[in-house]
Amino acid sequence: MSTTSNASPEAFELHGVCKRYGGVVALDQVSLGFPAGSATALIGSSGSGKSTLLRMLIGLEWPEQGWVKVDGRVLEPAHVLELRRRVGYVIQEGGLFPHLTALGNLGLLPYHLGWSRDRIRARAEELATLAHLPQSALERYPAELSGGQRQRVALMRGLMLNPGALLLDEPLGALDPIVRHELQDELKHIFDQLGKTVIVVTHDVAEAAWFADRIVLMRQGKVVQDGRLEDLRQHPVDPFVTQFVEAQRTLRERTA
Repeated sequence: MSTTSNASPEAFELHGVCKRYGGVVALDQVSLGFPAGSATALIGSSGSGKSTLLRMLIGLEWPEQGWVKVDGRVLEPAHVLELRRRVGYVIQEGGLFPHLTALGNLGLLPYHLGWSRDRIRARAEELATLAHLPQSALERYPAELSGGQRQRVALMRGLMLNPGALLLDEPLGALDPIVRHELQDELKHIFDQLGKTVIVVTHDVAEAAWFADRIVLMRQGKVVQDGRLEDLRQHPVDPFVTQFVEAQRTLRERTA
């Protein structure tokens, strides 16, 4: 089943995509579309293929079979540098360069593209306000920032060039529960405010439902079910869907 609408152009598409790592199947005949301006959460257990799928969309991995399209054009190696300037990519723990300040991390690509230092700082300060990061934190190195602040800087870096899409791979997975809850609220507000195409990878069902109306559940490289959280709960396509959703709900109930 699919919730993909034909009313909006597809920002990203995969058709029959397969990927192996040695004898391990990471993606197995995956076909999905992501409409422009939509928010989608990819969920599943470790090894389900969700991060590999995200990396396919930005040219960090390449299909052995099938194709990936971005804005209606089949993605080729020659397009990757241009694509990475148009798509923000945020990973767990930020991936910041430790020898650069927060501002230095934010300005690395814009400076390479010819932005002036004044323009870089103005954009950084604008995004700091959006992400609720203290202006003083821009002058600190990653080791001098809290985990939540580093993740805010990583999100800001993904937004520096005002991309049309954001791809986020477990962006809050390494944070403690209180900070994670705070950033969930702030990220949701940013997603709603900016109206960009958002695809977020998480293993947490509640987080997925908070960020996106559409949830794609994966298992062993395949799409198991594609729909709203209500679809997964009320109309599961197989017992694994119920098991995955109920296991997390039960855990929250027991620890409440």
